Amino acid sequence: MVEAEDAVAAAEHIRAELGDGPVVALTGAGISTDSGIPDYRGPYSPPRNPMTYQQFVGDFAFRRHYWARNHVGWRHMEGTRPNDGHRALAGLEQSGVVSGLITQNVDTLHSRAGSRRVIDLHGRYDRVICLTCRRVTSRSRLAQRLTALNPDFDVEVSDAEIAPDADAVIAATAHFRVADCEWCGGVLKPDIVYFGENVPKPRVAEAYAMVDEAGALLVAGSSLTVMSGLRFVRHAAKQGKPVVILNRGETRGDDLATLKVDGGCSPVLASMASLYGT
Repeated sequence: MVEAEDAVAAAEHIRAELGDGPVVALTGAGISTDSGIPDYRGPYSPPRNPMTYQQFVGDFAFRRHYWARNHVGWRHMEGTRPNDGHRALAGLEQSGVVSGLITQNVDTLHSRAGSRRVIDLHGRYDRVICLTCRRVTSRSRLAQRLTALNPDFDVEVSDAEIAPDADAVIAATAHFRVADCEWCGGVLKPDIVYFGENVPKPRVAEAYAMVDEAGALLVAGSSLTVMSGLRFVRHAAKQGKPVVILNRGETRGDDLATLKVDGGCSPVLASMASLYGT
């Protein structure tokens, strides 16, 4: 396990493998844990049973339960801030080492840290989409409507377990009132890709193109358990490009990596940024 005092040595190994770029970064929930957002499959993560797309669209009771939990969880997400890992990748992009970033996270922390070329593979927690008219609105606007509909619904974030997709684990949701689309009355859904739902094809194509343009791939904070991220590792490896994986614990792509570093994203990426002079 690479701890903070070994971060510089780890960063030197990574730099030797990646060269001077251009490098595409693929990030997962592990990069945001130091911002107070738990990950899905880290060594110390509790078992999670996230709602599927089929449950959300097929059962009003599931939707009501989800929106009640999300009404709590999104406030926690709003209060999070980028950490050293996010800032390091933004600096590496500004210096030209990182050419782009593909993130499996929905927390928007890369953009808030200053990264500019970001593909939000699984969407963003701060947007809501109508499944009928496809109009996209802000989550903050919906929060005002939900608060007005549920003035007595008051669950403190400190009393709830927060998940990486802005969900929160709470029990009492039977009386929560759900808001429909203001324009057509359709079903509203967070603009994120649920389990059981496909990433939009144009977004996937854009990510593949980003990998094609780069000379190497850096994975940071992802177990690569789901195919939506693993396919880009396989794509880069098939092209013979260096693949470096920085993650606590094993990943599904370890056998494809030219270098695997078992460690935390924040200290290692911050050391990398220093080595590259950013």
